[in-house]
Amino acid sequence: MHDDIKKTSQEKMKKTINVLKKDLAGLRAGRANPQILDRIMVDYYGVPTPLNQLGSISAPEPRLLVISPWDTNALKDIEKAILKSDLGINPNNDGKVIRLVMPELTEERRKELTKVVRKKGEEAKVAIRSIRRDANDQYRKLKKDSKITEDELRIAEEEIQQLTDDHVKEIDKIVEAKEAEIMEV
Repeated sequence: MHDDIKKTSQEKMKKTINVLKKDLAGLRAGRANPQILDRIMVDYYGVPTPLNQLGSISAPEPRLLVISPWDTNALKDIEKAILKSDLGINPNNDGKVIRLVMPELTEERRKELTKVVRKKGEEAKVAIRSIRRDANDQYRKLKKDSKITEDELRIAEEEIQQLTDDHVKEIDKIVEAKEAEIMEV
């Protein structure tokens, strides 16, 4: 029974880390990264469609993204969706492909982005600690109901704490790597 609690907690912690990685991938660092377009939805024949399903996205140069739609009729809609997004990039449409030139990040913008990265990292840690608290509460309830002993409770809490520590360290590494990527000139 208590293995289920540990397993569930571990899965939730992994999901939290995956959400953090996905969130950080969407942040624009100095170089072009096709993942920043993942959240953009295009009104394609009246149906909101993820941009990455309408064509191929490549980064032929460090600060350039090229979107090659499979249906050239979608170019205008893709362009509109990019302009409406929070990316702050003007698309270049040549009738066949759309080019996005990533502007150089200012020092101020880099510092803002590192604050955002730290905040997202902190939110992920809070989520991990909340998962730990829930697991510990479940273990204490088992102890209260006399389904596990005092020693089993202590061991279970130590295991959950170890899981928590490991995931918090992983979050710190992810945040550190993203900050380094942003501050890279």
